[in-house]
Amino acid sequence: MNISKQFAGLLLSLLFIYVMLFFTFKESNIFWYLYTFTLLVGMAIAIIYGKFKDELPTWKYLLFGIGYSTILYGIIRLGYITLTTWNGNIEQNVHTFLETYGPNNIWHYLLLIFVIVVGEELFWRGYVQQQIKKWISPKIAVIITSFLFALSFSFSGFSPGILVALLSGLVWGTLYEWKKSMPLIIVSHEVFILLLFMILPFF
Repeated sequence: MNISKQFAGLLLSLLFIYVMLFFTFKESNIFWYLYTFTLLVGMAIAIIYGKFKDELPTWKYLLFGIGYSTILYGIIRLGYITLTTWNGNIEQNVHTFLETYGPNNIWHYLLLIFVIVVGEELFWRGYVQQQIKKWISPKIAVIITSFLFALSFSFSGFSPGILVALLSGLVWGTLYEWKKSMPLIIVSHEVFILLLFMILPFF
């Protein structure tokens, strides 16, 4: 596949994801169905056109994954405490967002862990970031991919979520380029989600 076709494929893939997410966040009643479908398609695109690295032994990617996700969670938690101290409305905004889109049954958690997290990492870090690296340096590719990842949450209208996506995208994108392990960033994302929604939720 030549460069022009690869670039066109990347643009079409991003267009599909953004259009689907626009409708997904508009339809809160079927949010989980649409979001899961969107990430399944993103996962398929990544598997067909991407190449995934796995250069760490199991014990290392588990150790690094748990460690870096815990640090990321701590940073997000500290930022949340700081922001809510300055602006009490943020706490209500977070609560409203979680009531509308947050997981509230076992199926939501299963979809998060086995489909959505995996799909996000395969698509954004395994496909988009690697495609962008063909034209620019890895560092700039990480930054651009992180902004594109954050943009995918802009359709929710939830500003704190966009900031979290940007920060987490920078962390996971950098980890992937540094350690070259897709299992590492999937584990890190999984543990972060478990901390955020199950082990130490904000509410």
